[in-house]
Amino acid sequence: MLEELTKKIGVKFNNPDILKQALTHRSYLNEHRSYKLDHNERLEFLGDAVLELVVTEYLYKNYKNPEGELTNWRAALVNGEMLAKISKKLGVEDHLLMSRGESKDTGRARQYLLANAMEAIIGAIYLDQKEKGYEKAGEFIHKYIIVNLSEIIENKTYLDPKSRFQEEAQDKEGITPGYRVLEESGPDHDKKFIVGVFLGEEMVAQGEGQSKQEAQRKAAEKGLEVRGW
Repeated sequence: MLEELTKKIGVKFNNPDILKQALTHRSYLNEHRSYKLDHNERLEFLGDAVLELVVTEYLYKNYKNPEGELTNWRAALVNGEMLAKISKKLGVEDHLLMSRGESKDTGRARQYLLANAMEAIIGAIYLDQKEKGYEKAGEFIHKYIIVNLSEIIENKTYLDPKSRFQEEAQDKEGITPGYRVLEESGPDHDKKFIVGVFLGEEMVAQGEGQSKQEAQRKAAEKGLEVRGW
């Protein structure tokens, strides 16, 4: 069942069950009481640490950039969105073991599960390969995660959308963007804000969120898209 995934991972597991455990969400155990393996949260905890160290070591050895910039690059490589994307590319989604309820959710919750499974797989490789664990996990991380670094740097996706939009606006149009709240609605515990991002008097885009900050970020994301930046 896991042969295809194992082939893509590029590791011959001494204990195939450890990979199966890496793909087991806590909810699966609730519906399968006789299931003999544990869920993947402890492996995820371990894999997260291994991933961060491998990426940090690579950046430290290969780039002389300031700490703040390296931190941003690392964050862009190891964030949930990136890990979920790589999980999908590997076909991890087809092998996830989860409850019927979880399997119906294809939105943000699914992305979260995929990202966690990726970290758990790294933890599984590290543990399973014993004295070669760090080396083998490193090979996997280089092949599927660090390989994305040049694209991240080139497209400046390591910057948050507001910083990216400001940098592009100043560079291309010589204007610093401004944000204005266009609409505010809802009770205090469930506010909704619509914010516009402006270049001078021109509204480039608008975004919606439950806080002004979230709405500004969404507006900046949309602005980058509208301007083709």
